[in-house]
Amino acid sequence: MTTAPSTALVTIQPAFTDPERLALAGFLAGYRGLTRDAYALDLRQFTSWCRTRSVALFAVRRADIEGFARDLEARGRARATVTRRLSTIAGFYKYAVEEELLDHSPAAHVRRPRLDYESHATALDRNEMGALLVAAGLGLNGLRVSEATGADIEHLGLERGHRTLTITRKGGKVVTIPLAPRTARAIDLATGERCDGPIFLTHDGRRLDRHGAGRIVRKVARRAGIGKKIGPHTLRHAFITAALDAGVPLRDVQEAASHADPRTTMRYDRARGSLDRHATYIVAAYIAGAAR
Repeated sequence: MTTAPSTALVTIQPAFTDPERLALAGFLAGYRGLTRDAYALDLRQFTSWCRTRSVALFAVRRADIEGFARDLEARGRARATVTRRLSTIAGFYKYAVEEELLDHSPAAHVRRPRLDYESHATALDRNEMGALLVAAGLGLNGLRVSEATGADIEHLGLERGHRTLTITRKGGKVVTIPLAPRTARAIDLATGERCDGPIFLTHDGRRLDRHGAGRIVRKVARRAGIGKKIGPHTLRHAFITAALDAGVPLRDVQEAASHADPRTTMRYDRARGSLDRHATYIVAAYIAGAAR
């Protein structure tokens, strides 16, 4: 005797409950632009991690969140990345509690990695920076790669004799920055006769993304004879350290780099330290000058 296939419907568990969905949407609605995108990515990775372990978002415990953090570390994520993801998760659960969608936050006492306030990004010396400028006119404005690839032709302008670009900084702040002459010429070449749309396009006419920008930077570095493994952030790092080396005050460099916390800029200041600039020599020169 054969058994006829059952026609009963299989109940599919929804990805989120209504309160969870409401909390996710409400939390992200409080942000915009690049900040919203970053928070959405953090939560997408965390919720995916929970789903693979059959843990409901509002049933998460502190141990689960710390397990997520350890998993990120095991996969080689930087401490700053892990800390940011945990901060996003904590903010999400805090929002859920404030909106009375959850009784308490499981992230309230989660331990976060201790940040190393020294930049370990690949550094370029003055000659290498010059070689890149000769090769492609890169590196003179210190933009984040997302700020550069997100820039549109309509945001270019002229103000008091300066070529300018209006960009949306991290956190949604809109600022207008002057463009170095070499950068302005590179932008003119990139835009050609176009009057609107993205400044930087791929060969097939789509907006250039961070991965495409990374490939271009690596190609230009090889053309400039630089053997180091570098990417778009290397150029931003080089801009910041070059500004500090040139004597630009730390506060002004912080503003140019759009660092909310001066300690972030100080990471680059510490990383550029060398024996040539050690305080020993500065004090010795000062005393020698006074003794004359």
